Amino acid sequence: MPVPKRRHSHARSRKRRANHDKMTPPNLSWCDHCGTPKLPHRVCQECGRYRGRQVLRIVE
Repeated sequence: MPVPKRRHSHARSRKRRANHDKMTPPNLSWCDHCGTPKLPHRVCQECGRYRGRQVLRIVE
């Protein structure tokens, strides 16, 4: 099995690793009832609906 003769520098290792360490913004979907952005597969925090049903009672 081949083995590297010299060790990789910090810069070379960090360049390779940089693509995986970046932060990605969360994927947002839109509420069907009120139209506010929300995380997918979660109850809407504005109107309390999930998949067309009222799940939470929102107190104003």
